[in-house]
Amino acid sequence: MSDKTKPNNSMLNDAGTRALIFQVLLLSVVVFVGYFLFTNLQNNLDNRGISTGFAFFNEPAGFPILMHLIEYTDSGTYGRAFAVALINTFVISMLGIVLATVIGVIVGLARLSNNWLVARLATVYVETLRNLPLLLQMFFWYFAVLAALPAPRDSYEFGDFLLNKRGIYSPNPSFQDGFGLVVMGFILSIFAAMALVVWAKKRQTRTGLWFPAYWSSLGLIIGITFLAFAIAGFPLEFDLPQKSRFNVTGGMVLPPEFVAVLVALATYTGAFIAEIVRAGILSVNWGQTEAARSLGLRDNLTQRLIVLPQALRVIIPPLTSQYLNLAKNSSLGAAIAYPELVSVVMGTTLNQTGQAIETIGLCMLVYGSLSLTISMFMNWYNKKMSLIER
Repeated sequence: MSDKTKPNNSMLNDAGTRALIFQVLLLSVVVFVGYFLFTNLQNNLDNRGISTGFAFFNEPAGFPILMHLIEYTDSGTYGRAFAVALINTFVISMLGIVLATVIGVIVGLARLSNNWLVARLATVYVETLRNLPLLLQMFFWYFAVLAALPAPRDSYEFGDFLLNKRGIYSPNPSFQDGFGLVVMGFILSIFAAMALVVWAKKRQTRTGLWFPAYWSSLGLIIGITFLAFAIAGFPLEFDLPQKSRFNVTGGMVLPPEFVAVLVALATYTGAFIAEIVRAGILSVNWGQTEAARSLGLRDNLTQRLIVLPQALRVIIPPLTSQYLNLAKNSSLGAAIAYPELVSVVMGTTLNQTGQAIETIGLCMLVYGSLSLTISMFMNWYNKKMSLIER
């Protein structure tokens, strides 16, 4: 065989070898660029006499925070202020997700209603709120609605709740000795409810008989928790808000910044979720509903047992994106002084300490971790609800 007809055994002709070489080259470039940026940053910091590190976390912050769910005073440290902002960000994100989901499901179902007025009102809600900037909606709720409320002495009263321009005042729970037994009873009821649901599913698979597991579980949770509450001697008291001449005393207050951010996030994101829910339900073939009706199933059972389980496979992926958007959009609360991460850490802390790299890096880490946690949970739930082929 001549040299021209011999096979070329060069390593570069092997696809796997070429891929490995290209990956090594790309990795080398990334490492070099990263090293160059790091050394350049370090030199610039040294030239300006700026020290790095998180030692400033132990220094007194010296500024108040309007809303804090853990103990905090002006003399608290920057680390304590970071913890307060972190909790505030987590609380507004989780509450926003829950409220936006409830609003989205209700409005999405309303858009499919046979009632002309209900369907048109839902359409107006969706088309209006999702086409207005979220920041503008926060300004509307904060300046146009909450700021226009009366002074504390003229507060609107709704039972034991008061509403004025300083926020929503509600009864403040005070836990007494023995409340730990109530918590233990609640945890026990959760495990009992989970066991009941598992048993009901196995029973239905084995015999075909349906058992109202979810309503029974709810009754089990309420019953066991109330029983523990009674055995412990009802260890819970409430401090009620009272109007005075210039202010409101007692109770617990939700500041207007919190209310404005929460309402804006929930209503804005709920408009997008409504369209996702509507699209998911419409993706289920109408023949499924007709088959269920031919078997004698009521409309509510048809929706819960036939339509929604199939619609969830379409709903969950875009719903995950909306949850991520809501968590990240909570940073817009800084525009109306809600004390979340961007306002406290990247705002006040950065201005007072000058530690730009640390504060910005922390905020990026927190929002990245929060987003990844939401994504992991929703991916797990999506996998759980996905259609399993035989």
